[in-house]
Amino acid sequence: MDKNQIIINYGDQGKEMVKELLQRIKIEEELQPDDLIALKPNLINATKSEKGATTDPEIVKGIIEYLQDKDFNNLMIIEGSWVGADTDNAFEICGYNKLARDYEIPLYNLKNDNFSRKSYQGLEIEIAQKALQADYLINLPVLKGHCQTNITCALKNLKGCISDSEKRKFHRQGLHQPIAYLNKLLKQGLIIVDGIYGDLDFEEGGNPVKMNRIIAAQDPVLADSYAAELLGYSTAEVEYIEIAAQIGVGSKDLSGAEIIELNQDRAEEIEYSSRKIKKLAAKVKAKDACSACYGSLIHALKRIEKTGQLDKIAGKIKIGQGYQGEKISGIGIGSCCSGADSFVKGCPPSAREILDFLEEKYHIRV
Repeated sequence: MDKNQIIINYGDQGKEMVKELLQRIKIEEELQPDDLIALKPNLINATKSEKGATTDPEIVKGIIEYLQDKDFNNLMIIEGSWVGADTDNAFEICGYNKLARDYEIPLYNLKNDNFSRKSYQGLEIEIAQKALQADYLINLPVLKGHCQTNITCALKNLKGCISDSEKRKFHRQGLHQPIAYLNKLLKQGLIIVDGIYGDLDFEEGGNPVKMNRIIAAQDPVLADSYAAELLGYSTAEVEYIEIAAQIGVGSKDLSGAEIIELNQDRAEEIEYSSRKIKKLAAKVKAKDACSACYGSLIHALKRIEKTGQLDKIAGKIKIGQGYQGEKISGIGIGSCCSGADSFVKGCPPSAREILDFLEEKYHIRV
């Protein structure tokens, strides 16, 4: 896999989807037989992945099965939940204890690990020794919003590899610079982003948006730049992406990236229980919509709603494969709605593309 590639597989069957990604990437060609391979999910708290906060264990199962089939057996799962959360409880509730037993994989609570102090440009960071010992780190973040940094994905997920005292210090330091610097000190070999469910705007979950995709990349800055666009942000609105690019962690240039989509999402019945998301969905008229497209629209509408300008959008926004070939009054989202008076191109378009369109159409400033 090239550093400038981003590979996407659409759907919600994590185990099968990640195997297809790994087969395309041929991860085995980058590994030595005895490499210690660390799998680092996001288990910020003890909630199921459908709540939008934690990494789907089915994705981790798929990676383990793929690697074991290729005779890579020196594997471990590592994580330290956020301050105040019990990582061992998260392992149990999120299905990782059973997973570790079934596949005979050691599971390490990094809060109980020893830590080494590493320094970059004068900033010292305590990093778990298990994470530093890994020959190859597979980072498994969740694609979701964040109340302080707007998004959280690959770069920020490495916070689970530092001590609780260091996490507190990161917040005192404003998060952005230390997150970027941590990624200079702790290298990741592969990123698999769980974008099946992710929270609308808070990393703890509770308002899950189904985005129906997993994403593979090797450059964490490129991965996060792509994630930002999917959620309706520019990299300038996520300061740690900018800093990480400046110090050479990776590239934020999506124009130079090769985006490879292995398939397309399928239409399904989309039912949101979150009151916050229902308010946004009230602006939408869907007919056989795909979660990948619908999810992008929800994230775009959330950004507009946050500014108090949601009422500027007149009528219902049309979305879904059921509109293909139809003449549609008003606006549509995605290539299926090309018969609308005006529509956003793409299959699926990102939230950033939808937001840009709505800003121009309704003279909205976000």
